[in-house]
Amino acid sequence: MPEGHVIHRLARDINTAFSGGAVQVRSPQGRFAAEAARLDGSELVAARAHGKHLFVEFDVPLPERFVYVHLGLIGSWRFEPPHEQWGQIRLQIANATVAANLRGPQFCRLLDADAVAGIVGKLGADPLLPFDPHTYAAVEAKVKRSRRSIGSLLMDQKLFPGVGNIYRAETLFRLGISPFTPGFHVKLRPIWDDLVLLMDQGVESGRIDTVRPEHTPEAMGRAPRKDDHGGEVYVYRRAGQPCYVCGTPIAMQVMEGRNLFWCPSCQE
Repeated sequence: MPEGHVIHRLARDINTAFSGGAVQVRSPQGRFAAEAARLDGSELVAARAHGKHLFVEFDVPLPERFVYVHLGLIGSWRFEPPHEQWGQIRLQIANATVAANLRGPQFCRLLDADAVAGIVGKLGADPLLPFDPHTYAAVEAKVKRSRRSIGSLLMDQKLFPGVGNIYRAETLFRLGISPFTPGFHVKLRPIWDDLVLLMDQGVESGRIDTVRPEHTPEAMGRAPRKDDHGGEVYVYRRAGQPCYVCGTPIAMQVMEGRNLFWCPSCQE
């Protein structure tokens, strides 16, 4: 499932391509055809992300003017030539030069402002949104009261929307925190600050790189990482391989249905 930086980057790219202009809105697959017809020819106001949720607003004289998309496990948006029609395109937003084609999402719905507010209201503090001290304080208070492990808490989208398995594993490694530490034993602010740093970098680069300069392939004289997710990381999907810092084999176990990676020595 794409992590939050992918959705924020996508919102940025949709705004760059279409914001402020009239667009064609279609559903070549047909499953969103009635909703698309209500938006076709209107102006795209703006796209915005909150965690892994994307909302695209259109200027139409209707309460239902927000397209809500959650990519889920297999969904994707691709920017392609307007004539591109391969695969099952649930939603296409296009102008004369480019089309944003949505395939395989978990959700694609047309909502009004109240429904959007209801979804956003259930989410916690997104590291990629402007810092809101009240939202952050509420999340911090919940973490401080919790006996759940910090590895579990960081995957809770009601607390940290947009944070996924890679950022969870990598931030905890970078700070030397065991993923099994109960929330009430953790200082949240260093974790938050590192998430903001890494996820901002992810929006800009379009990939997840978490290693510090001294642990890059060039600095260590090692081969670049080869993985579908790309990026240079410390522990994610490196089970059994030596830690770049101490040499201990990286450990892996399932936590709440997701593979958890950590260094048993660096994260005691």
